[in-house]
Amino acid sequence: MTYNMHEIIERANILVEALPYISAFSSKTIVIKYGGNAMNDESTVRTVMQDVAALKIVGVNPILVHGGGPEINSMLSRMHIEPRFCSGLRVTDEKTMEIVQMVLAGKVNKNAVSLLNTLGVKAVGLCGKDADLIRVKKYTPENGDDLGYVGEITEINSKLLSTLCADYIPVISSIGTDGNGNSYNVNADTAAGAIGGAMNAEKLIYLTDTDGIRRKENDPSTLISKISVAEMEKMIASGEISGGMIPKAKSCIRAIECGVKSVQIVNGTIPHSILLELFTDSGIGTMVTAKKTRTKAK
Repeated sequence: MTYNMHEIIERANILVEALPYISAFSSKTIVIKYGGNAMNDESTVRTVMQDVAALKIVGVNPILVHGGGPEINSMLSRMHIEPRFCSGLRVTDEKTMEIVQMVLAGKVNKNAVSLLNTLGVKAVGLCGKDADLIRVKKYTPENGDDLGYVGEITEINSKLLSTLCADYIPVISSIGTDGNGNSYNVNADTAAGAIGGAMNAEKLIYLTDTDGIRRKENDPSTLISKISVAEMEKMIASGEISGGMIPKAKSCIRAIECGVKSVQIVNGTIPHSILLELFTDSGIGTMVTAKKTRTKAK
């Protein structure tokens, strides 16, 4: 492969643009939540893992939290179990919980760990049951519906993660445990927010299969590049944010309240979206901050 001089200079300019951001994020913790249908595309999965590996190599401490909804639904279908949802959360009976744990803590988690280990870094796979990483209690929504084995996070074992981050990339599936060792399904967006808060993360990045938060869900032109917590709360109350975006929005708010400096929602199907968000002047997606800002905070 050959390049002309213009292409070579452009590549050098990209590196120069990235250098101050690499320096700023060195030794900082960045939590990345990965999920959505993009997890089923092999090339997209690889570029995401390349980005996560690159962060570790340049001195950032990434923590990868993953979901696996499409994989879970596929397995439920094979077992002739109809998936059910309530306010964006999966209704999880005992049989469904067994499948959720098998898919998330088994197949999805270990595939991600295996791929990262081929990219020059060391990753370790965990679920919330390992060393009580994600302690929960049974979650009951305000309307009183029984969602089954759905957990509300009460504690994150940040000491474990701090120890691992020195040498490894923790890859975490969103299975929680109570004081009796029972397994609970935890919304992966909520888990990422709680982990980001517990680790005082510099940034929390949600990789989805949408470009970010829109004022009109089906209109790409209404994408919001920056939004404050107060503005997001108003959009939830008005119904502009609805369905599966509600847990994501609420976890953004909780993460900011717990001390995460900023939260980004970006389209994970865009090649190298993590690097574009962190190491370029413009960034992509929607940035959530405690207060409304006029310029992109890095």
